[in-house]
Amino acid sequence: MKLTDPVTKIPTVGNAYLIRLKKLGIETLEDLINHVPTRYADFSKVVKIKALEEKTTVSVIGTIKSIKNEYARGRFVIQKAVLQDETGECDVVWFNQRFIPRILPKGTLIALSGKIERQGSKSVLTSPEYEVIKEGKEPIHTRRLVPVYPETKGISSKWLRSKIHLVFESADLMIKEFLADRLLTDYHLPQLEEAYKNVHFPNHLIEAELARKRLAINEFVFLHLKSLIRKNNWQKTKPTYKLKIAKGVVTEFIGCLPFKLTDSQATSVKEVLEDMGKNFPMNRLLEGDVGSGKTVVAAIAALVSFLNGKQTVVMAPTQILAEQHFTTLNDLFERLKVRISLVTSASKKIALGKTDIFIGTHALIHKKVIFDNVALVVIDEQHRFGVEQRAHLIKRSRKGTVSPHVLTMTATPIPRTVALTAYGDLDLSTLKELPTGRKIIKTWVIPETKRNGAYTWIGKQIDALRAQVFVICPLIEESATESMQQIKAATSEFENLKKVFKNQKIGLLHGRLKSKEKQTVVENFRSGKIDILVSTPVVEVGIDVPAATIMLIEAAERFGLASLHQLRGRVGRSNVQSYCLLFTKSAYNKRLGAMKKSMSGFELAEVDLAMRGPGEILGVKQHGFVDLKIAKWSDSFLIKLSHEIANRIYTDPAMFKKAAKFMRLGNIAMN
Repeated sequence: MKLTDPVTKIPTVGNAYLIRLKKLGIETLEDLINHVPTRYADFSKVVKIKALEEKTTVSVIGTIKSIKNEYARGRFVIQKAVLQDETGECDVVWFNQRFIPRILPKGTLIALSGKIERQGSKSVLTSPEYEVIKEGKEPIHTRRLVPVYPETKGISSKWLRSKIHLVFESADLMIKEFLADRLLTDYHLPQLEEAYKNVHFPNHLIEAELARKRLAINEFVFLHLKSLIRKNNWQKTKPTYKLKIAKGVVTEFIGCLPFKLTDSQATSVKEVLEDMGKNFPMNRLLEGDVGSGKTVVAAIAALVSFLNGKQTVVMAPTQILAEQHFTTLNDLFERLKVRISLVTSASKKIALGKTDIFIGTHALIHKKVIFDNVALVVIDEQHRFGVEQRAHLIKRSRKGTVSPHVLTMTATPIPRTVALTAYGDLDLSTLKELPTGRKIIKTWVIPETKRNGAYTWIGKQIDALRAQVFVICPLIEESATESMQQIKAATSEFENLKKVFKNQKIGLLHGRLKSKEKQTVVENFRSGKIDILVSTPVVEVGIDVPAATIMLIEAAERFGLASLHQLRGRVGRSNVQSYCLLFTKSAYNKRLGAMKKSMSGFELAEVDLAMRGPGEILGVKQHGFVDLKIAKWSDSFLIKLSHEIANRIYTDPAMFKKAAKFMRLGNIAMN
C-alpha cells in the first residue's frame, strides 16, 4: 500500500465505508494516518481479577467462562459474561451489542479494559474494550495507551485503530523524511515515520505529545514555505507601471482632509507608498477595525496612481459597500476632479470620458469593463472573495507578465500569528486606533427577562434624541451566502417590532430585495426616514450611518466575537454616545462577557481564536483558508518555531531541494 492509495485498498474497506470516512475528511491512506487521536485512554495497568478495585481503570486478561444475551423490555439487550483467571472471577456487562456472544464464545482468551464498578459483593467491568489475545500480536485496543479518535456514524475509534494499525503493518509503506538531520537535532524532533507511529500508538504520553508537535510543525512549515515561494515569485514580477511618488501633492492632500490621520494610518500610508515605489508590485494586507480609516489609506494609494495618469480598481463584496466607497471617494477627490465609475451586477454609473477609478462588486470580473492602464487593485473585505475571484481580477488588470500593485483590506482583526501564516506572502499593515473624537460604545448583555425594558429604553432614545437603531436578526448558519431561513427570521422580527414600536418607522433589509429596493431602504435610513432598520447579518457590511447610535443583536450567543465586533462597529461613528445591546437567552456566554470588557478587535480576535478557530474569526469558513488537521492556529509558539524552520529550509539550497521534492497539497512527505 502507498499513501496515495484510496482507503478502499485496505482489506474489508469498501465503498460503504468510504462514504462514511469522507465525512471525516478521509479518502486516502495519507488522510487516514493524518486523522490523529483527540485523546488517549490509559489502559496500561494490567491486574489480576483478585486485585480489582472499585472505580479504577485497568486491563484484565482471562478466559470467558460464560456469556449470553439477556433480553430486557422492548428491544433492549444486555450481554452478560463471566471472566476468570487463576485468581478468581468477575462479571462483565455490555449493552445492545448482540454480536458479542458470537465473536467471544466460551473459552476465548481475552483482554478487557475499562472501569471497575462494585455491584454488591462483585466486581463488574461495564462496557469494556475487548481484544482477543493471539500469540505474536501486540495489543492495540487494550493493555496500553489506547487512541480515541473523532468518529462518525458507522465509524468507531476501535474500527479506526484496527485499520490504521493495518496500514502501519504494510511492508511497502514508506514515510520518507523531508527535514534535514541537523534540523531534527537542533529542534529535538523525531523522525517523521516515528512521529506518525507514536501519535497513534504511543508507549507513553510524552511520546504522543512530541509526535503531535512534529506533525503540527509539518503543517505550519509547508504553509510557511508555500508563502515564501509565492512571495519570492511575486517579487520577481515587474510592476505594470513605474510610479513616481509626488510626496508634496500627497502631503497637501492629507493636510486638506477634514480630519487628522491617526498614527497607525500615517504609518500604513508610509508603508504603502514605499511599496508603490519599488521595482516589484505591492502585495499588502491592511487590517483594522470597522471605522478605523482603511478607505482613506486606499484613497491615498489611488491618488498616487491618478497622479501618474493611471487607473485604480476597487472591488467590494456587496453592492452596498461598493456604493459606500463610491460616495466616500467622490467626496475625498471632489477637489481633484477624479473620474470614478461604479460597476455592480445591478447598475453602472460610468464617469463621462475616461475613468480613473473603477469601484464595483464581483461584476468587475464578469462585465465588459475595459481596464486600459491599471496600476493599483484594491480588494476590500478580501476574505469574502474566493482565491480564484481575487486572482481573476488581478489577471484582468495585468498586462502580459507584469502586475499592478495590490492592496487587500479587511475589517476583521486577525491575530498576528494567523495573519503571518495564512497570509504569509502579503506584507502586513495594521490600523490600531479609531479616529479621535469617537466615544467608547457602551455594550450591554440583555437577558430575556429585560427585553421589554430594553424596548422601552430604545423608544425613549428615538423620541428624545432622534436615535436610529440597527436590529440584526439571528445568525442561522455561518455562510458567505444568505439563506432563506435568515430572511424569514428578519421578516418575522420586522413584523414583531412593528407591533412593539407602533409610533416609529421601521425598515427591512435583506439580500433578496431588488437592488433599487435595497438602495431605497438604505437611503431612507441614512436620511432619517427610518428609525429602526431590521437586517440580516450578511448585508450589513458597508452601511455607514453616522446618526445610528444603537446596535441591537438578537440571539447574540450564536455569533462569533469577530462578527459581533464588526456589527458593533456599525454604530459609534460620530461623537455621540452609542450603544450595543446583545440580546441572549443563555444564562452566561464567555464571548458576550468578552464583548463587554473589550473594544479592541485584536484582543477579541485572540479570544475567538482560542475558542472557535480561524474560520469563524473570518466570519465564514471560506474556500481557500487552510483547515489544519493536526496543528492548532492558537499555538503561537509552534507557529513561530515552524516559521524559523521554514526560513532555514528556504535559504539553504540543499535543505530546500529535499523539502520541495515532497511538497504537495497533503501534509506529509512521501515517495
